Amino acid sequence: MTDLAEPLTRRAGFHAMTEGTAEDWQAISAHFLDHGSRLADRVVDHLRLLSDDHGGFAVSRLEHSVQTATRAARANRDDEYVACALLHDIGDTLCSYNHPDAAVAILRPFVSPENLWMVEKHGIFQGYHYFQYIGLNRDARDAYSGHPCYERTVEFCAEFDQNSFDPSYPSMALEDFRPLLQTLFATPRHSYLQEALPKG
Repeated sequence: MTDLAEPLTRRAGFHAMTEGTAEDWQAISAHFLDHGSRLADRVVDHLRLLSDDHGGFAVSRLEHSVQTATRAARANRDDEYVACALLHDIGDTLCSYNHPDAAVAILRPFVSPENLWMVEKHGIFQGYHYFQYIGLNRDARDAYSGHPCYERTVEFCAEFDQNSFDPSYPSMALEDFRPLLQTLFATPRHSYLQEALPKG
């Protein structure tokens, strides 16, 4: 009987994909699945990087993220929504000018289109609460008026995001969210790989 863990001890022998064999791809697939199973841990590790910066706010970027998710959890939002709240600003470290896009890239395979749209657009919707102070149009979000997720995103920013800069708020610990993330990231709903599934 073949040891199922054995492919994890192997690496492909090819230097160009055109030289690959079924055995090579068996090993690569085993590594891919093993790596994917630890996505939640890597996301938590990256969130921890947000503790090193406050961006001028009263709390660190990590505390803001955890506080946003804590408020959503205490408002009885479902786990997917809470995960979106936790990750909405994860891109602050590397995507200074388009931080929502990083969260969207991480969450896209795992969450509903409604939650994904909310995360993608939260930056422009959050601007309602401060754009007027930096010379921008606070009503820029109204370009999306009538969209099915407009009110959902307004609510996210008003109820959970814009008010989560409170140093005295009793937030949950980041580790409290690890089981939720492990469940969310266990099975992707959408992936480019699904486009290549055999038909019929």
